[in-house]
Amino acid sequence: MADPRIVVTTQGARFLGRKFPCSIGRGGVRSEKREGDGATPAGEFALGGILYRPDRIPRNLLPRLARPIGLNWIWSDDPGDPAYNSLVANGFDYPFGHEFMRRADRQYDLVVPVGYNECRIPGGGSAIFLHVWRKPRHPTAGCVAFALRDLIWIAGKVRPDTRIAISTK
Repeated sequence: MADPRIVVTTQGARFLGRKFPCSIGRGGVRSEKREGDGATPAGEFALGGILYRPDRIPRNLLPRLARPIGLNWIWSDDPGDPAYNSLVANGFDYPFGHEFMRRADRQYDLVVPVGYNECRIPGGGSAIFLHVWRKPRHPTAGCVAFALRDLIWIAGKVRPDTRIAISTK
């Protein structure tokens, strides 16, 4: 039986018996992650749903549980913000550091938040996602990135109990 987790190593990813090339953080994979270190966190984590750009990805390609990204959604990455490491649905003029979820590039056209630092420990790291890669194997700021077609396939197989296991090996 295939492992029900998305397993990510420095060599790539596997999920439900399939292998995928992927990108990891420019800082490698680390057990001791800190905000801004560019590392992908090692460990096993829950996934936090599926978000997508409805103006770029047809709804019929995604599972029912996928949510369209709103025009003003941001993800707080400021350790001083009470909403640190979480989605904020009204992000216009947001006073804390953040990432816009609607980007000009295609990287956040499809996003699966990784349940890393769910306790929101300030400085512990934030905004860890599965997302579309910039180009094959191009390092990320700490996320795990895939080709769009692969990420659509993965998102279509993710269930509410699917976990991701990220290894330093």
